[in-house]
Amino acid sequence: MHQLKKVLAFTVLIFSIATTFAATKTKNTQILAFYTAKNDQAHISFVNEANNWFAQNGAKNNFIYRATNDWNRLNPDTLANYQIVFFLDTRPEAPAQRKAFQDYMENGGAFIGFHFSAFALTPSTYPQDWAWYHENFLGSGEYKSNTWRPTSAILKVENQKHPATAHLPKTFKSQPNEWYAWKNNLRNNPNIEVLLSVDPSSYPLGTGPKPHEIWHSGDYPVVWTNKNYRMIYINMGHNDIDYEHGTNKELSFTFTNQTQNRLILDAIKWLLEK
Repeated sequence: MHQLKKVLAFTVLIFSIATTFAATKTKNTQILAFYTAKNDQAHISFVNEANNWFAQNGAKNNFIYRATNDWNRLNPDTLANYQIVFFLDTRPEAPAQRKAFQDYMENGGAFIGFHFSAFALTPSTYPQDWAWYHENFLGSGEYKSNTWRPTSAILKVENQKHPATAHLPKTFKSQPNEWYAWKNNLRNNPNIEVLLSVDPSSYPLGTGPKPHEIWHSGDYPVVWTNKNYRMIYINMGHNDIDYEHGTNKELSFTFTNQTQNRLILDAIKWLLEK
């Protein structure tokens, strides 16, 4: 009996140590967000909002958030200290930065990309010159078109059993956003799982003034994951701005939508557990 008590006591001790270690590990989760915040006032607005929101919500959601516009920190030594990387508005351009990110992801790193981070168009300032990222990793290929103005959409949850979307209603209204369409059909890629798409009740989506900036029908995935990586792409990330009157006043914000916020927080949790 005495020996049994010793074994039980030892078992409890080991369990306690393991639980403490797990809790400590969770509390010390490190997220590093990269951004440029120079290309468009709507993207700058989103980056500023995102940096404030993630910093404020980190402690109560068991992560520590840091952000940088120094893309040279996208290197193996820095990445080794972070469990998740965000691209808030752009992508790395230098070959060494791109290689570091690919190696990080192929060796178990985690990623969330927002809105413009998936953009590529040849010719443009951001040409499609990184096949691994746009074709393999994101699966979307080049940018094809967008809606205008930034408009709320009714979004449809395609898999309510996925950990990132399990707490979302079947459909919900998003914050205003500029919605992107892509040259690749994500549905045809067996590695891609679409999690959210534009619900048909959203159409017409956009207000123009150009006719092609208003979507009247079609299939438009807006949140998806690549099953071969710990990643999720979220098309939201373009606040509405008063361009017409030259004030650059912010007319909408992304993180004032609690349903969208639930998606992002659950995505972080899923990536850490995946």
